[in-house]
Amino acid sequence: MYRRYSETLLKELLNEFRILYLTGPRQAGKTTLARQIANDLGMLYVSLDEQTALTSAQSDPHGFIESFTKPVVLDEFQYAPELITAIKLASDQLQPDQYGRFFLTGSADIFSSAKTQEALPGHLARIELYPLSITEIIGGNFNLIDFLLADSLFIPDNLPILNRKQLAETIINGGYPELQSKSPRAKKIWFESYIQGRLFKDFTSIYNPKGDYHTKLKTLIPYLAGLSGNLLKYASIANELAQNDKVVKSYIEVLEWMFIIKRIYPFVKNQAKRQTTGMPKLHTVDTGLACYLLGLTKSQQLLASTFYGGLLESFVVMECFKHLAWAEETMNIYHFRDGKKNEVDIILEQADGYLIGIEVKASSTVRESDFKGLRKFAELVGERLKYGIVFYTGSRLLPFCENQPFYALPLSVFWL
Repeated sequence: MYRRYSETLLKELLNEFRILYLTGPRQAGKTTLARQIANDLGMLYVSLDEQTALTSAQSDPHGFIESFTKPVVLDEFQYAPELITAIKLASDQLQPDQYGRFFLTGSADIFSSAKTQEALPGHLARIELYPLSITEIIGGNFNLIDFLLADSLFIPDNLPILNRKQLAETIINGGYPELQSKSPRAKKIWFESYIQGRLFKDFTSIYNPKGDYHTKLKTLIPYLAGLSGNLLKYASIANELAQNDKVVKSYIEVLEWMFIIKRIYPFVKNQAKRQTTGMPKLHTVDTGLACYLLGLTKSQQLLASTFYGGLLESFVVMECFKHLAWAEETMNIYHFRDGKKNEVDIILEQADGYLIGIEVKASSTVRESDFKGLRKFAELVGERLKYGIVFYTGSRLLPFCENQPFYALPLSVFWL
């Protein structure tokens, strides 16, 4: 079993909040982690994936919640949104010093879904658990966010070179814990089952689709996998797939609630305009799933495909989100694109307003021209830019651009 580095944070939050909601993709390891924490802290564990418990919760939500005399884990909470009002009432009746009463997990972000108009009170903490990071897979100590928050960047001199085949295999493998030791054939069967379960069960648990939504989703999801790392243009997708653009947008929103895809919104200098200006970028949450959907099962296929650069970018984006789960500080994540199409793949915004720009290159060499987008971004934000980073497949941390905090950083730091 893999150690999940967010376990310590979750236990801390249970000592500070009445309700903790752990959400993320199905099969990312939420149930295993929740069971471990329940065992360590002496909490009850109830899965709403079990029919009897679900029926009880749906038929008598208040009675169901009142039946628990001690702190409880409610796994797969998205199946019973009826419980929200009952939990809210129970939470309001707790004493001020009563924390960790409800630990909820869900494979869909129920508090963003159309079925859940009423949010739980301010007693709730929400944490996302994604598939395994590279650090968790290898049992390492590296955290990208903490590394970039340091006053100066440092990596060992003997960092190994990460060749293209190794990187491609990492992208194909993805991060689902159960898949890390499976054969290629078993992985294919697992992904087939995974997609069918998401299409036919979880999708309808948070959305009420009309008509033949199965066919639309079977067409849409692989298409979105191919767009990983690219700007999201709803009208173009609808036109390509001969589907209604409003339906396409609503399906994409649901797929994001289900953690199949993730939208990264553009950075704009005026915070009041943020998330309302420009197009978001699309990323597949797990690159292994994206490769399966695109029929890419071997490293040579991925490296020769047009999808390699976009999936490599998605890999780095999702490592950022994964590392945020146990970093010392939190950050907001954006992308940058100006009116002249100067771009930066990832913008990390610290709580104090300082910014870190990251470009991802599928190359072992870095040139001055690779910092073009970062230079334009630096002109926009001035002294707020802490670092400009270009990830590459070499082995040395190298400074670039005199009088600018620009560096070429090996992708192999993830394996420290």
